[in-house]
Amino acid sequence: MRVARFSSLSGMQPDALLLFPGAGGDRDHHTLIALQDDLGAVSSVVRRDFAYRRKRKGPPDRAPKLIADVRGAAATLRAAGAETLVLGGRSMGGRMCSMAAAEGLPAAGLVLLSYPLHAPGRPDRLRVDHFADIDVPCLFLSGDRDPFGTPAEFDDAVGAIAGPVRLEWLEGQRHDPKGVDEVIVEIVDDWLAGL
Repeated sequence: MRVARFSSLSGMQPDALLLFPGAGGDRDHHTLIALQDDLGAVSSVVRRDFAYRRKRKGPPDRAPKLIADVRGAAATLRAAGAETLVLGGRSMGGRMCSMAAAEGLPAAGLVLLSYPLHAPGRPDRLRVDHFADIDVPCLFLSGDRDPFGTPAEFDDAVGAIAGPVRLEWLEGQRHDPKGVDEVIVEIVDDWLAGL
């Protein structure tokens, strides 16, 4: 694993981590469950499904509706008393959270697991137009063999993000890392403790 760049911020410790799954998964993805069960740096970890998944039909909604789901879930947590919220998730879930933060949704940081930098085989179509509008700390954690983005592609792309960025790579892993949930929890816990 290697760290591209990261700086610790002095500030309020986050109250909660809100996590969304990837397009083909749900809130019961093994990594999201491990984060909820074992993170110590936040008092609450909430796993949420997008509305299309709760209805159990059809492909994912378009980005505006998915971002509205993120906004709604964040508002619910804030109404329940979470003052300092970190957003994130796996693949599409993390991407929608990053887009919500870029649009101004308040967040203490972003946890982006297996971020889909581009579709497999399509490095010419990067999903980074909103990166320049992200000004919060970001943790990107992916397999170093993920077809949705290579370490070199991430190195090139994350420079547009104004907030501090930490890149972590899981050796030999692809888009859905297997058998490394304990390592993922440790990395996320360490990063959250540094906010």
